[in-house]
Amino acid sequence: MALAGACGLVGGFLLVDDITASVIEIKLDQYANRIIADSEASSAELRTELAAVAASQHRACSSEEIGYFRKLIFESEYIKDAGRIRDGKIECSAGLGKLAQPRGQSRPDFTQQDGTEIYTDMPPYRNGDLTVTTLALDNSFVVFTPLTRMHLEPLPLHYTETVTDAPSQRRGRLLGERPMVGMSLLTSEGITRLGDGLYATRCSIRYFNCATAYTTIPEVLRANRGKYFGCIALCGLIGACWGLLVSLVYRRNKSMEQQLRRAIRNDKLRVFYQPQVSLANGCMVAAEALARWTNEEGLPVGPDVFIRLAEEHGFVGEITALVVRHVLRDTAELFRSQPHFRVSVNVTATDLADPGFLPMLDSALRRAAVPAQSLAIEITESSTARQDVAIETIRSLRMRGHSVHIDDFGTGYSSLAYLHELSVDAIKIDKAFTQAIGTGSVIVAILPQILAMAEALSLEVIAEGVETPEQANFFAAAEQIILGQGWLFGRPVPAAEFRRLLLENAKRPPCRDDVASRVEAKPPFAA
Repeated sequence: MALAGACGLVGGFLLVDDITASVIEIKLDQYANRIIADSEASSAELRTELAAVAASQHRACSSEEIGYFRKLIFESEYIKDAGRIRDGKIECSAGLGKLAQPRGQSRPDFTQQDGTEIYTDMPPYRNGDLTVTTLALDNSFVVFTPLTRMHLEPLPLHYTETVTDAPSQRRGRLLGERPMVGMSLLTSEGITRLGDGLYATRCSIRYFNCATAYTTIPEVLRANRGKYFGCIALCGLIGACWGLLVSLVYRRNKSMEQQLRRAIRNDKLRVFYQPQVSLANGCMVAAEALARWTNEEGLPVGPDVFIRLAEEHGFVGEITALVVRHVLRDTAELFRSQPHFRVSVNVTATDLADPGFLPMLDSALRRAAVPAQSLAIEITESSTARQDVAIETIRSLRMRGHSVHIDDFGTGYSSLAYLHELSVDAIKIDKAFTQAIGTGSVIVAILPQILAMAEALSLEVIAEGVETPEQANFFAAAEQIILGQGWLFGRPVPAAEFRRLLLENAKRPPCRDDVASRVEAKPPFAA
């Protein structure tokens, strides 16, 4: 067995480099095509929004026009700010308001054929290493941060985007990272290998920009050791290596997917609870249930990893059912003694489309003798992308008595009209908005718009990621009822610790009456 394994390893090492390079080239080509398609879609929307700014019927930089700009950026997936600019100086914008003295005095980095000027990293919008791009035409401008590109592919695949300046035909980097290769490679379509580096470039004729996806073979092998050794083992099998066949079967049995399936089957996932408090008086009135998993090597695996893995392999519904069982087992007595208390459970787009999801909920609640209103359902904005399925499932959940919350609100999927159609009960403001409070970021200007919209639609608001008294006080100052969730009020804890916290919470005089705790005067949170 050892000799056969050695033969397979020799053959594997001889072939793995060429096989890996071929697989990476296909992946890079797909990635480059996806980037340029995404770039063209965002460029088209940017120019549409730029035209909308220019079409304003209000007096330039008036409060009415600034309100008009704020509505535009709130309804856009890409736009972060919009306003008026003259000779490279900003006169007013949705985020900055009307400036007493114009700011900026920037020169465009690139100018396109239609006269659109492109500024990279304009001073008022600099944000560390994050690229912020401004497009201007005549006296109108829009600002966007291309965070949406980050979802296309995880590392170790990288990308860079280049653009051509029409007057000078100069070519330069617009977005992404800085590969150490010549500009000619980054602006010529095709796949190129330089040493250990692989590059795939695709260009847009419409907007005169190119996207290059790139990586190195060692980088890919370090990040995909399992696939790498699997390739070697496969080559070993060509040499009739029975020993490596046994090893390959063992490795598959130890894979993350198989470990996760075993963990679910053996009830090894744990559920932690993070408090949600009323910002009226700091009393705990709800909690979010969060799944946690430690693999067979004793290493914690994040929910963003194992939930996505379960979705990809079609068994995420088993995790959802396990979490529901744990919540009802851990908190059934709590629900009976404190009927106004609520625990929320996260569900995925796959759950919403699963015909067995609602019957599973009904059956679990019936066995635990817990009313539906005690269990809230959280869905991410991305889960609502299939509107027909989302609207119908949300309607069924609310008819049963569940409250439905939109998680990570503000990340780009829900427009005002769409949110109204979904007919949910609450929105959870994404922590990116909360953590911008006190930083001077322009996105803070959007928060009052979100709160006003929620109040107009009679939606409850839950602020995620509250870590400082300043952030808590920002939301506590609002006239409406807002719940806060974050490390300022408590980290996720196991069920036993959560029950202890609830007992302490119930002893506080303001918290004895759950209904009253939601309407008392708002005290400031001490620093």
